[in-house]
Order: sequence, then structure tokens, then C-alpha cells
Amino acid sequence: MTDPATRRWDYETRWVAMLAAWVSLFSFLIYFRRGELLLYGDAVAHINIARRVFDSQTPGPLQLGTVWLPLPHALMIPFLLSNWAWQTGIGGSIPSMIAYVLGAVGIFRLVRSTLSVQGEPNARERIAAWIAVAIYLANPNLIYLQATALTEPLYLALFIWATVYFCEFVQMRERSKTAWSMLTKCGLCLAGACLTRYDGWFLAVAMGIAAIFLTWREVKTGIFLHTGLRKFVLIAAAAPVLWLAYNTIVYRNPLEFANGPYSAKGIEKKTATPGAPPHPGADNLIMAASFFLKSGELNLLESNWHRLWLALALLGTATVLLFDRRLWPFIFLWVPLPFYMFSIAYGGVPIFIPPWWPYTIYNARYGIELLPVFAVFMALASFWSMEFFRSRKVTIGTLTAMGILIVASYASVWHNQPISFREGWVNSRTRIALETEIAFQLKAMPKNSIVLMYLGDHGGALQQAGIPLRRVIQEGNHRTWMQPSDPEGLWERALADPARYANYVIAIDKNPVALAVNQQALRPIAILHVSGQPEATIYQTTKR
Repeated sequence: MTDPATRRWDYETRWVAMLAAWVSLFSFLIYFRRGELLLYGDAVAHINIARRVFDSQTPGPLQLGTVWLPLPHALMIPFLLSNWAWQTGIGGSIPSMIAYVLGAVGIFRLVRSTLSVQGEPNARERIAAWIAVAIYLANPNLIYLQATALTEPLYLALFIWATVYFCEFVQMRERSKTAWSMLTKCGLCLAGACLTRYDGWFLAVAMGIAAIFLTWREVKTGIFLHTGLRKFVLIAAAAPVLWLAYNTIVYRNPLEFANGPYSAKGIEKKTATPGAPPHPGADNLIMAASFFLKSGELNLLESNWHRLWLALALLGTATVLLFDRRLWPFIFLWVPLPFYMFSIAYGGVPIFIPPWWPYTIYNARYGIELLPVFAVFMALASFWSMEFFRSRKVTIGTLTAMGILIVASYASVWHNQPISFREGWVNSRTRIALETEIAFQLKAMPKNSIVLMYLGDHGGALQQAGIPLRRVIQEGNHRTWMQPSDPEGLWERALADPARYANYVIAIDKNPVALAVNQQALRPIAILHVSGQPEATIYQTTKR
């Protein structure tokens, strides 16, 4: 077998990388020019979390918080040293754009190297790989997401490359040094995925079990818990263990990210309306799966034909399991489905999609994690049709059919606007309007003024105004390990006596500042009303 590593950057791979880079840059410039990089509140929050690691009243790694995993923020930090890159959001876009290119290259290598395991790829194998790349690369929702600071593009790249290396490990029948090297690289990708999204933890467990089982079966060949396997397990497990240890030390709760006040469950409990029904799929695995699959379909096609993609993907999966078991590692591409089934049903993670009650959009972008499934299994379906008939006419017909399907599907998405873009736009209009009003007030304040403000909801106002975070007293300015609160922390002291520590206080109805700040010695100078947003009051203090 030709070592896949020797084909890593041949001319076709370079073409994929260049094409992906061009699409990434071109689309980024369009969204940047239209001011649409920061539509998502999550994107704004990711950027500000990364920024406050070095720009804060209390800078340091503890500013990374607990709910969101740290790798995306760590990768953004070098690009956010520039105030301009922070204000515009560009600093958060760069890691996503790089991940988009790497994900496209990974999809290409996954399909081509797996199908051509016996030697150099033939024409049909190359065509299948290019079909997979076209589905992945041209997806309108991914094209938008990769221009933002959201974590999906980075996770997809790590997810895809973990699958690439695992497939290549499985295909190397002789467990050579190269084979174990592939497993080590898989472990590194899994560690990165585990530090990016919690989906990665589920993936790491699945691949870890599979790797142990494969090695266990080879006891007869003298391989029993090989050093390479131990290294893989340790690397993949290190990231979750470190995050659990971090939460234990810093928050006195190893599961703070899962059951703390800022977790999905905590937010759902805090925002729930008494007497209102739970989100769709709560405590119902079947309905949870339906919502996630539907969101995946809507990320590909917005018409009555969207079930065609899912049907073909399921058909391809069944064919792999029944007739071509050498491709069985591709089943890992389905891992997002069980993860989100359990997250929606029992983890407090809602997904709202326009066709189904409550007929709105929220977390619909999560469906983009099924894109590798559709890209790979559609490519396999094309390959098998060409391989079975081995006819020039069939090859041309297959290419034509796939081309029509991809163009028609993505044209419908562009016509309706990508659902991931619509989600950000619909949910941002009133938030950005309020942040713009707050930013206007912030700009009028004297330079070097200290502001007391809760950043969790409207940190984007500081970006718009260009106010460095080191001039802001915020919820991260205290010792988190002091439970249930830190009386000596800057945040708590400022809430108790704002006139002593801050020049201005921004209190938004029902947020921690509005609920806890001592309003003595405060003079309201502006009350801001934006439809669809809570009232915001700006106070001036008599700072001593």
C-alpha cells in the first residue's frame, strides 16, 4: 500500500487548499464589508473572552471562564492584540478561516486515501473526493460560519482530521511505526476537538473504544496494549481530564460547565417562563433526534426535497455496513447525532427551526456538524455507481446528477439566505441596536473612565465604542474558587460600593449589575429603551 502520508500535499491537494482559501477570503470580505461578522452574540462573547485574558482589570488564564472550552479562545488571542482586529471581529475570524481550509483538505484526503488504499487513486476515486469537497466547500452555511468567531468550523476541521488519521491507522494492516504515528495524530486531533466543543468528548470515547477493540483483537499477533495505543489514549483523555481538573480547582466543581449557573441547563432554568412547556425534544430522544436531523437538512437544502440528502446518506451508511466494511470508520461521522440527541433531551440544549414549533431560529447552526456525513456518503454513492458500471456514460451521468443536486440545493439556500446567517441576523437586530445606544454613551465619557458593567450579554457595546476591557470592572474580576462569592473580589466590592471603584455604571434590567449594585451615590444620566431588549440605565458615580 502506498503510504498516504507521501501523498499529503500533491497537486490535487494544493488545488483544494487554494480553492478553499479563495472562497474563504472572498466570502469573508463580503461579510466584513456588510458588517456581518458579529451578528451572533456567541461570536462577540468568544472574542471578548479571548481579549480579556490580556486586557482586563485582572488579566490571566482564569478569564477563560468555564462553560466554553478554551482552545478557540487561545487561538484567537494573537490576532486580538490589535484593537482594530478586536473591534471589527477580524481577530476571531482568522482561526475559523484557517480551519475551513484545513477541513476541506481533510475531506478530500479522507475520501481519496480511503478509497485508494491499494495504491495510487484512479479517476473514479479522484472524482468521488472532489464531489465530497464540493459539497463541503460550497455549503453556504459553512461559508458564513467560517467568517465568524464561532467554534463550528474549528471543530469540524479537528473532527474530520481525527477521522482521516483513524481511517489510515485502520487501513494499515501491518502495525508499523507509521500506523502508530497515524493513531497518535488522531489522538492529537481528538485532544484539540475536546478543547473546542463537548462533542469532541463523545467522539474521543467512541474512537478510544474502537482503537482498544482493534488492538485487543490482535493479541494473537503479539500486539497487546501497544505503546502507541497507550499514547493515543493518554493524549485523547488528557484534554477532558485537564478541563475537569481546571473546573475543580477554580470553581470547586468539576462539572461547573455542565450544571453551573452559566451552563445550558442553568441558563434554561433561569430563563424558563413559569407554566411554559419545555423546549421541543426535552426528555424525548426521538424528537430530539428529529430536530437535530432537520437542522442538518436545512443547512443543506431549504425545499421539499431536503429528505433526499438524508435518504442518500442513510443508504450510503447501510451499504458501508453491509458490503464494504473496510470503510467502517466513516461511521464516526455520525457521532454528532447521538451527542445532540442526549444534549437536547437531557442537557438543556434547545434547537428551534422555522418549520416546526415554536417556529423560530435558535441553534439551527448545530446541524452543520452533519455536513461531513452528507459530503462523504454522497461521494461514496457516486463512487459506487461509477465503480459498478465502469462506463463513461455512467460517469458523466453521475457527475451531472451530483452537480444538479448540489447546485439546486445550495441555490435554494442562497435564495432563502443560509439558515445560520438568518439565525444570527434575526436574533441580533435588537441586541445590536441596544449595544449601539450604549456605545454612543460610552464614547461620550471622559477617557480613562472606569465602567462597571456585566459583559455576559452586551459586551459588544465596548467593542463598538473601542473601550479597552482593562477600563471595565466585570464579572470575571474576582477569585472564582471563593464560593459562593468572593467578598474581597473587585467585582463584589464594586457592586457593593460602585462610587469607590467606578466612574460609570451600566445596569441592564434584571442582569447582575441591576440586581446587585448599590445605587447610593449614583446619578442616572441616560435611560435607554430598545424594543425587544430590557431597559438599560447608565449611572454616573461620585467616585472618591
